[in-house]
Amino acid sequence: QVELVESGGGLVQPGGSLRLSCAASGRIFSINGMGWYRQAPGAERELVAIITSDGIPNYADSVKGRFTISRDNAKNAVYLQIDSLKPEDTAVYYCYGKLKRFPYSYNYSDYWGPGTQVTVSS
Repeated sequence: QVELVESGGGLVQPGGSLRLSCAASGRIFSINGMGWYRQAPGAERELVAIITSDGIPNYADSVKGRFTISRDNAKNAVYLQIDSLKPEDTAVYYCYGKLKRFPYSYNYSDYWGPGTQVTVSS
């Protein structure tokens, strides 16, 4: 069993900051990409940021310069520092991991956390 659990969401005023954390636990052999997606009410889930196992990040254009993704491979964790928050950043943020559970696993599989709510409002 593999579990990804997010934390750090909440209510914040426009211009504020939050730091989201996600840790993967369970039977894990190797993690490739980790990242964050978000889904606003009535919208499709969209990529926010993703980071390779070597620490190379990639961001959605809408968050470049405001969001910073990082990871700690020793802790199987990924983080998202969110600055200069805007009301349009309001969404449920989902942690994502592409991982292998066993050394003999043929492919990496996608795993998701349950999500954490981020609400930006004055």
